[in-house]
Amino acid sequence: MLLATDLDGTFLGGAPEQRQTLYQLVAGSQDIQLVFVTGRGLEAVMPLLSDPLVPTPDYIICDVGATVVEGGSLQPVQPIQSAIDRRWPGERAVAGAMQAFPELERQEVPQQRRCSYFCQRDVVTPALVEAARGLGCEVLHSASRYLDLLPAGVNKGSTLKALVELLGVDPDEVLVAGDTLNDLAMFEAGFRGVCVGDSEPALLAATGELENAYHASDPGCGGILEAVLHFSLLKPGYLDAESVAAERGRAELVMVYHRLPYEEHRINGRIVQRRPKSPNGIIPTLLSFFAGGQRGSWVAWSIHDEAADPPFEVHTTIDAQSYPGLRAARVALSRDEVDVFYKRFSKEAFWPTLHTFWERAVFREADWQVFLAVNRKFAERAAAEAAEGATVWLHDYNLWMVPAALRELRPDLRIAFFHHTYFPSADAFNVLPWRREIVGSLLQCDYIGFHIPRQAENFVDVAAGVASLRVLERRSCTPRYLSYGCAVGLETMTTRIEVHGRQIGLGAHPVGLDLGRIGSALQHPQTPGRREAIRREFAGKRLVLSVERLDYTKGTLEKIRAFGDLLERNPQLRGKVSLVVVCVPAAKEMTVYDELQLQIEQAVGRVNGQYAEVGWSPIRFFFRPLPFEEVVAWYAQADVMWITPLRDGLNLVCKEYVATQQQSGGRGVLVLSEFAGAAAELHGALLTNPHDPADLRERLRQALEMDPVERESRLRGLNEIVSHNDVERWGREFLEAVAAASAAR
Repeated sequence: MLLATDLDGTFLGGAPEQRQTLYQLVAGSQDIQLVFVTGRGLEAVMPLLSDPLVPTPDYIICDVGATVVEGGSLQPVQPIQSAIDRRWPGERAVAGAMQAFPELERQEVPQQRRCSYFCQRDVVTPALVEAARGLGCEVLHSASRYLDLLPAGVNKGSTLKALVELLGVDPDEVLVAGDTLNDLAMFEAGFRGVCVGDSEPALLAATGELENAYHASDPGCGGILEAVLHFSLLKPGYLDAESVAAERGRAELVMVYHRLPYEEHRINGRIVQRRPKSPNGIIPTLLSFFAGGQRGSWVAWSIHDEAADPPFEVHTTIDAQSYPGLRAARVALSRDEVDVFYKRFSKEAFWPTLHTFWERAVFREADWQVFLAVNRKFAERAAAEAAEGATVWLHDYNLWMVPAALRELRPDLRIAFFHHTYFPSADAFNVLPWRREIVGSLLQCDYIGFHIPRQAENFVDVAAGVASLRVLERRSCTPRYLSYGCAVGLETMTTRIEVHGRQIGLGAHPVGLDLGRIGSALQHPQTPGRREAIRREFAGKRLVLSVERLDYTKGTLEKIRAFGDLLERNPQLRGKVSLVVVCVPAAKEMTVYDELQLQIEQAVGRVNGQYAEVGWSPIRFFFRPLPFEEVVAWYAQADVMWITPLRDGLNLVCKEYVATQQQSGGRGVLVLSEFAGAAAELHGALLTNPHDPADLRERLRQALEMDPVERESRLRGLNEIVSHNDVERWGREFLEAVAAASAAR
């Protein structure tokens, strides 16, 4: 069967459940070819191709028949397109001739090989028709207001007939579908056709006597399904068999995170759960939503060795006493899948692009296919865990393609997504070869959260280049966020959009701290001794601290060079200021950072070699992870915290420093890159541009020389922000925003 269908009011119309039924029928069958036949221009059709719920057509006939392309490549179908091109006199010639008819209003829509206008029926006079014929064009008026001037002999029906002949399809296996008069040509071409419910009266009147035309009662996709049965175009039972519904679970909230809330260790062939060695504040917060017995599932991957005994267990308990209604739902991945999906592809393709280092990105189609397969596994597991109408909360870019698959499997679910990583503007994001698929998937969410308004607005910028988008609501960013005081500031942000008839909520939710974790670290039995050792080692010197992972986005190399420049230009600081750099190495498999590590070590060596004195080395470099309690001891003793990422989604280290200083009675200064997401939130930080070596140097000097009263005032203001907007508030406000977005729809 070949289904040739108009879009607006036809293939895109009808009840949601009928659309889903038809779309799944078309997408899941090799017996059905799909052809979009529309009055839209090709450019206006392209946004639909990024909607993962709408089947990708095999061919597209657009511009009312004047353009015909392959659905996948969007390349012209020859020789049909060349024959149409030869008949077209050119846009300038036609538009120029139509200037003689001032009642015509040119449509501001993409147009190729046609000129389209708005006008009433009485404007289509014999003089206008004759002027069109003189150019070798025909006139088509539909829906009482649309006028198209097309090459002679070209319309939806003629182009479809030529395509059917080219493909060698039996005309009796073709079903055409439409709802306006400019679809009439498809019926007149001799194909079986359906005028879907609520069709234009003129089309119904024109097809009333045609034996091959069926007038359906249901609009849109419902009418097409009626016609498929009416004409018996598919084998008996094709539509009668009930589709296999996705398995329903019991979880009211499904958390889909990149790792389990515990570590797995294999001992004597058995999996043993242990508390994470380096717990972050987000995991306890996400777990807290399941306190009190709420039914939920935590979906995350687990390494599956097929040769292992016992067999893989999907479900395990997570602290049954504290969270009796929560269970882990483990997604079985092989080691190779994890290596490709996370350690290689995500870090080599997506990570550099998101942080605007696209020249470092490596794109491999084979890796993308693994990424799709893994995301599909996550979606299937989430769909199986969720109760009817449940909320599924997805986390970060590793799961970009889950919403598309999940919406297909479970349209009843409320899908929320939080993007922990920086989200760039379109000029960076559009480098990704799969940007349309990624954005199309994210647009299946009900709500998408980012750290700060700039990142949310960047997403809107990207999405607007992929799909036809309408902004429904905007809000002021002040007073919580900076507008003009940093590189990532913004005055207003978009909070609700509509795409493909669906409303999507957007929000800014900077992740907060687990303040209790800071307090516990300060009260650790070894912390006082560690602080005293640091105090003795740096007695009489100002201590500047830097803590970050080994990554080219963190600005570590730029910072070390700027520190050397500071010592060169300010000899009086030599022997009086020390920089301590804690740089956590990447996993051994991530060789992409090997060169950067060498450059950093060489830069440290140059500065120390040039300026070191007896009893003083300018830079102390830790190239290893330190226990959190030890890091907090450094936080407490540092006079200046120097955080200089070239680009960062948020940065929690700066918040940890602020909280530690406040709880330990310090008066430290935070020097923060204005390209870190936290810069938009942390009023009172001393902002610096890490791309400007002179600014890096001078802002550090300013921090070292800052008056004690100013230091105390800045720290007090920073602590008010950090202590109020903690991680518990972050999680609660995010879920409240998800619920509000659903209510608004």
